[in-house]
Amino acid sequence: MAIPDYQTLMLPLLQFAADGRERSKRQAVEALAVQFRLTADELATLLPSGRQGLFDNRVAWARSYLKHAGLLDAPRRGVFVITERGRQLLAEGVTRIDNRVLARYPEFLDFTSGATRKRGESAVDLVAQSDERESDLTPDEWIRAGHKQLRETLAAELLQRIGKASPRFFEGLVVDLLVAMGYGGSHEDAARVVGQSGDGGIDGIIKQDRLGLDNIYVQAKRWQPGSTVGRPDVQQFAGALHGRKASKGVFITTSAFSREAVEYARGVQTAIVLIDGKELAELMLDYGIGVSLQETIRLQRVDEDYFVEE
Repeated sequence: MAIPDYQTLMLPLLQFAADGRERSKRQAVEALAVQFRLTADELATLLPSGRQGLFDNRVAWARSYLKHAGLLDAPRRGVFVITERGRQLLAEGVTRIDNRVLARYPEFLDFTSGATRKRGESAVDLVAQSDERESDLTPDEWIRAGHKQLRETLAAELLQRIGKASPRFFEGLVVDLLVAMGYGGSHEDAARVVGQSGDGGIDGIIKQDRLGLDNIYVQAKRWQPGSTVGRPDVQQFAGALHGRKASKGVFITTSAFSREAVEYARGVQTAIVLIDGKELAELMLDYGIGVSLQETIRLQRVDEDYFVEE
């Protein structure tokens, strides 16, 4: 089954602590994983940061929300226990605990709304609105989802701008990107060779590194949106590489490659990297080409070690 969202985990987590014994986060994760019959692959799914498991993160958020509602308590580092309020809620026979249920507790309202509450708007309304918008996402997942959507919008705009630019501008963009990625030696070296060859489908030759230990041959062409680069174009590029006795080539386009073109590039002995419009835009975002930094948002968490009293 799919990995449950953090609100779905709230009731099972509180029930897991119902016997009153101290429980650790790891015990909770293992018990809930069994209860929801998660596979090894699902448990191995990581957050985009790659630093924490997705399921672990959602259990942690469920525990945090229950704690802020006064249903769980953390008597010491690394463990949690159910509170009397938590027992009372379970005694009501609730079939689900989510942000709407937690909104009955003043401590949770202060936690979720605080200074963001508008004058004349109740905190219960704020929690309900948030729950309706993204009920399956934790707050940090919500931020990452927004960031992903922003990147997709920026990528589409970048490709649109590139399509309207001149061929010379596109060549300069390729130079900027390759140098930012660590190829081409200096910017001046790369600029002198990209766009100058025009030999059998090769648009330029750049150094693999600043020492010039090997060369990379480049084909960089703009295609109209919706068009597809087929196998003949890639095959021509491969032939040009073979004629130069080259071992590495990069084919960059603003459109897409056909399935036959991709399969052909994978099958030839020469290493050919295909970069389509989508990946080109992603690389531009990753290496800061054509975009400027507007704001940096840091995701932080409480340092549990800081609050340990000897």
